[in-house]
Amino acid sequence: MDTIEFFTPEEKKTFFSKYRLLLRSLYSFLEKEDIRKMKELMKRVVALDCYGRDKNGINGLLRNIDTALIATQEIGLKRTSAIALLLYRPVLKKAITIEEVEQKFGADVTLIVQRLLKTSDLYARNTAVNSENFHHLLFSFAEDVRVILLMIADRLCLMRMGKQMQEDDRIRLATEASYLYAPLAHRLGLYSIKSELEDLSLKYTDRKQYDFIKRKLNETKRSRDAYIAEFIAPIKQKLTEAGFKFDIKGRTKSIYSINNKLKKQQVEFEGIYDLFAIRIVLDTPFEKERSECWQVYSIITDMYQPNPKRMKDWISIPKTNGYESLHITVMGPQNKWVEVQIRTRRMDEIAERGLAAHWKYKGVKAESGLDEFLNTVRAALEAKENNPLDLMQDFKMDLYKDEIYVFTPTGELIKLAKGATVLDFAFAIHTMLGSKCVSAKVNGKNVPIKYTLNNGDSVSVITSPTQCPKRDWLNFVVTSKARVKIKQALKEETVKAVEFAKEMLQRRFKNRKIDMDEPTMMRYIKKKGFKTVTDFYIEIAEERLDPNQVIDEYLEAFRKETEASERTEVRSAEEFVTTTPVEVISTNKDILVIDKNLTGIEYKLAKCCNPIYGDEVFGFVSTQGIKIHRMDCPNAQEMFSRFGYRIIRAKWSGKGDNGYTVTLRVIGRDDIAIVTNITSVIGKESNVTLRSLNISSIDGLFQGNFTVSVRDTTALTMLTKKIKAVNGVKAVERLNS
Repeated sequence: MDTIEFFTPEEKKTFFSKYRLLLRSLYSFLEKEDIRKMKELMKRVVALDCYGRDKNGINGLLRNIDTALIATQEIGLKRTSAIALLLYRPVLKKAITIEEVEQKFGADVTLIVQRLLKTSDLYARNTAVNSENFHHLLFSFAEDVRVILLMIADRLCLMRMGKQMQEDDRIRLATEASYLYAPLAHRLGLYSIKSELEDLSLKYTDRKQYDFIKRKLNETKRSRDAYIAEFIAPIKQKLTEAGFKFDIKGRTKSIYSINNKLKKQQVEFEGIYDLFAIRIVLDTPFEKERSECWQVYSIITDMYQPNPKRMKDWISIPKTNGYESLHITVMGPQNKWVEVQIRTRRMDEIAERGLAAHWKYKGVKAESGLDEFLNTVRAALEAKENNPLDLMQDFKMDLYKDEIYVFTPTGELIKLAKGATVLDFAFAIHTMLGSKCVSAKVNGKNVPIKYTLNNGDSVSVITSPTQCPKRDWLNFVVTSKARVKIKQALKEETVKAVEFAKEMLQRRFKNRKIDMDEPTMMRYIKKKGFKTVTDFYIEIAEERLDPNQVIDEYLEAFRKETEASERTEVRSAEEFVTTTPVEVISTNKDILVIDKNLTGIEYKLAKCCNPIYGDEVFGFVSTQGIKIHRMDCPNAQEMFSRFGYRIIRAKWSGKGDNGYTVTLRVIGRDDIAIVTNITSVIGKESNVTLRSLNISSIDGLFQGNFTVSVRDTTALTMLTKKIKAVNGVKAVERLNS
């Protein structure tokens, strides 16, 4: 390859190093003329500079090489995918034609290039998770699983380059990664990539919390390593004596998962006991895998007391994504619970590299679960009337769920999401069976359709020809397949009912020789309090609204409008003037810098998350102007995902004042003295004022909402610490609104 002028000297050196690395990793999979053909094309591509740099200064060719290395080395994709990845951008920029690609590299490479071009087009229009694009993006994914894998590789590559990006681009990318690509990686068994995407996402969206956990992990590393060494020493000895070939090591859990535990358990860092897991990886032939894993299990549980409630057997029945491992939790030295994972070398590679690793082990069937997942996605896409937001939610439902295993009367194994009901089971077997399901027999006992199934249940569905899907079914099904099918059936029924009601009402108008005025009817429907016209006609169809009464009320409304029109002087719409109450505009001081160093812009602090000085924030351009939200606002993910183009940067400057209102929820022992102590603590804090409080108690505990005015997050953090220190207080949390 010739000189690459748009590279810096350092980039040029990096590029050639990575290019050689890529060729080495693919060498045995490439066809005889591939390297020569690629060199010819790349010379032309580089001469035309069709890769270029994006707005963040990231070199397009380096990005593609990095993505190709992730796809080949970390995911396990080979020739077709790697070549397609390197060529799709030159095709996009018209440096080479799609016909040339097919002529030189064949139909399969061309197919992936075309599918990558589709996804690239979606990103060019807007963020991929924008609800309007989501349908098309999913369709590209459902067509070819390699497209999903390449997109995951590309997102991981960009996340690793996050430092080079502008802050708003970095946050948008991080939100998209945690919302879509990390769950996808999880579903495809790419656990290492999933963890890295989640960790980087937390790093970019909540740097303070990320750094806090990382620092704590570093501080406790020495004692943690010493404990791991103490725990595994006797296991090593026993397994060696038993003749096993193995590796054993301690693995610290991801920063993201530790952060989730801190939130879920509402404890301090020191209160989390399972910061790490011990992994034993056996070198054993395929035919001996199960028996040797169980032998190791037996040796460990003889040494350490197991917790039967935390035993997970994914060896006998692997997860849908192919994950196989035996997880047990045992009581180790110093009375600490320790998770131990037992697996073989093959299982470990599949756990780390997911779907692509299955292709290496011929004869080990693993794609059936993925096929089922993609079939569900396709079914959801075919229901074109689906609301895009519903589609996004239904698609995500199955990505992170744990699984249970139940049986049909004939002994066939059915995998379902944890928490699945009889109705989910029925829809998993067949749509018609789900639609007609009235109850079931579980292990020989009659149960209702909302009965939650457990591992190992034997289920026989009971149907009725008169049964049809009901709206309340959506309240207790947990699988996306069941939700999609129920919504589809309900919409079909609604359309029929609305058409029937419309015809009936029009017929009644005609019988009474009345011409319906459409605008008057629309105003009448709105005045009656109906949110949509469909709701109005459903009331008629279900006989909760009498058509004759509707006509009488319509006639009265029409008469009043006519009389009012005759009395009122007709005026131009241009003369219409109105005033509406306005929220307090928070620009009396330039304490926020909006977008790129702009001050003096009007903005409002969002009510949904009540940001205060010091919170990490962003701006959202709404119809009411710029709203400032906290980065951890409950609505942030949806705003970034659906309306990324309306997000702008915002950061605090200057100093805060005492005008920020925050509500703290405090839970403690039901004792009036404790509440008195809390109010006393608040009263003694400078720059904090108690605005209101609300106390309720039940079962020996009180819950109090203390609304205070504070200057900034530093004052709030100090106050929260002091309240937590009050004897009898169990928990303190900041409410969003």
